[in-house]
Amino acid sequence: MTFIEKLNAAWTSRNSLLCVGLDPDLKKFPAELQGKPDAIFEFCRAIIDATAEAACAFKPQIAYFAALGAEEQLERICAYLRSNYPDIPLVLDAKRGDIGATAEQYAREAFERYDADVVTVSPYMGWDSVSPYLEWKDRGVIVLCRTSNAGGSDLQFLEVDGKPLYQHVARLVAEKWNTNGQCGLVVGATFPQELAQVRAIIGDMPLLVPGVGAQGGDVQATVTAGKTAAGTGMMINSSRAILYATPQAGEDFAAAARRVAIETRDAINRFR
Repeated sequence: MTFIEKLNAAWTSRNSLLCVGLDPDLKKFPAELQGKPDAIFEFCRAIIDATAEAACAFKPQIAYFAALGAEEQLERICAYLRSNYPDIPLVLDAKRGDIGATAEQYAREAFERYDADVVTVSPYMGWDSVSPYLEWKDRGVIVLCRTSNAGGSDLQFLEVDGKPLYQHVARLVAEKWNTNGQCGLVVGATFPQELAQVRAIIGDMPLLVPGVGAQGGDVQATVTAGKTAAGTGMMINSSRAILYATPQAGEDFAAAARRVAIETRDAINRFR
C-alpha cells in the first residue's frame, strides 16, 4: 500500500483529519517518568495508545529526539507504531534539504532506519535535492510551502513574476515533482487565506497543516480553506496542546491527551 492509499484509508476508517505530533520535552514529562532511561519511549507510547482512535497520522519531530541522543527510542517508537497501528501513517518531520548524494542518505534514514511512510523536506535546493526521496515509490514526500511561523514570510512572500514564492512552490510540486502521485505540501493553519490559495493550485493533493492548538490556528477557518470536495485532504497537526494537556481532576497525562485529541478531532469534523 502506498502512502497516499494508506492516508486515504485512514481518513475514512478513522473519520479524522487530526495528526498527533510527537515532540517529547523532558521538562514537561510527568513526575513518574522523570529520570527513567526510556522515558521518551514510554511517554510517546502512552500518548500513541491514548490518542490512536482520534488520529489519522502520527508525526514524530526528529529534532526532539536527536537533541537528546534518543534516536534509538525514536526507532522503537516507529517500530511500535508499525506493529500496533499499521493502518495509521507515520510522518517523520525532518525538514531535510541537501544535495543529491546527501539526500540519498537522508532518504535511507527516513525510509529504512525509521520506516516512515512520509518525510518532510525543504524545496530550497531544488529538484535534485528532492528526487532521491521520490525514488521510494510507495512512500510520500511533503514539501515545505507556506509554513506556520511568522518568519516564513521573509522568503515565502517574495514576489516572483508577480506571484509570492510559496505559490510557485505549490505549482512546481503539483505540476512537475508529483509524477508518482506521492507528494504533499506543508501549509500552516495560521494563514487560512494562503491555505485556500494553495488548495486552489494543487487540487486534491494532501496537506500537512501545522499551527492548530498551541500556535493558535483557527479550526473552522483551517478546515474551510483547506478541505477537498470530499471533506478530507489534510493532516491537521496538533502537538503540544495534546501532549501536555492540563489534567483534570483524576486524569493522568495520557487520559488528558486522549480527551484533548478527541475534542480536537470532533472540532475539525464539525466543519468538514
